[in-house]
Amino acid sequence: MRILHVLNDVRQLGNGIINAAIDIACGQAQTGHIVAIASAGGEYEDLLARFGISHYKLDQKRRPVSLFIAAKRFQDIVKEFRPDIVHCHMMTGILLARFLRGSAKYRLVAHIQNVHQRSSVLMGLAERVIPVSDAVAEYMSRLGVPKNKMRVVRNLTLGSPRLPSLDSCTPAPLQQPAIVTVAGMFKRKGIAELISAFAQVAKRFPTAHLYLVGDGDDRAEFENQAAASSVASQIHFEGFQSNPKPYLLAAEVFVLASHRDSCPLVISEARAAGCAIVASNADGIPEQLDYGKSGILVPPGDVTALANAIESILASSAERDKWKQASQQNLERFSVANMVEEISAVYDELLGDSKIAQKGSLM
Repeated sequence: MRILHVLNDVRQLGNGIINAAIDIACGQAQTGHIVAIASAGGEYEDLLARFGISHYKLDQKRRPVSLFIAAKRFQDIVKEFRPDIVHCHMMTGILLARFLRGSAKYRLVAHIQNVHQRSSVLMGLAERVIPVSDAVAEYMSRLGVPKNKMRVVRNLTLGSPRLPSLDSCTPAPLQQPAIVTVAGMFKRKGIAELISAFAQVAKRFPTAHLYLVGDGDDRAEFENQAAASSVASQIHFEGFQSNPKPYLLAAEVFVLASHRDSCPLVISEARAAGCAIVASNADGIPEQLDYGKSGILVPPGDVTALANAIESILASSAERDKWKQASQQNLERFSVANMVEEISAVYDELLGDSKIAQKGSLM
């Protein structure tokens, strides 16, 4: 099968959409498919080359001149690569692939990671839509995307070629007890609430430290909030880390306090590291935590509930061990290989429908 993935870029910045697409493409190449990616490029190009994945430059900036050039470039890529499947991970790619198909025979797949923008409904222009959680599928259905188009495939990251194996990593030298999050520094990730919750936790556990791993547009605001708190010296902004596993291995508690989060890759990474996990009961997060069996779920935005959950783990070694063991149950289902297999089934179904339609038109 010839598969063309369309992304904005392949930069190594911790973007979950890009990371999942890279995992999928590399996994597909490993199983024998002919795979290419069209994007503006980035640090992952070297990794793609090692897996025999072609990379085509495609700048999709949303400016009239850029889009005009992108339209011509996309048509040239399709003519050269001759894909059976065009798999789009972002909105601009869907629009290019849907309206510039012409006589090309490819089938169009959309992968929906984020739904915090209403424009995500445009992903429904594809013939098959892959939401990354049941929560995303339900949201897209409310926006009008037909349920019979959608096939849920969750983000599964264990065995990712982007990261070293867990057994080759050593825990980061964090001050204990360490509370760790790995998230973009954006308001929707609940960073402000986590800082406020930590200020409460530190009153009961004065030696605790909070480590914020990630970067983003709102980082300066969070740094100001932390600096103004009574626990400024115990809050550490670690920035983007290309390999967050050492932080996960050192965490006494891993926290993800997102307001919205379709299917965060870091949850499965935290589970593999054996973290005791506290996370928001938002969007696809509960699905990643077996609806509360593998981690403590709290209402998004509830600072008191978040602080109480963290404290419950820090206060009791038995409670901490219970949640660490729970996080590591049934991990085999989180492998990249399983995700690739599920996506292949979506492709096979779509191509099969196409052959049936072609046969019917000839009768």
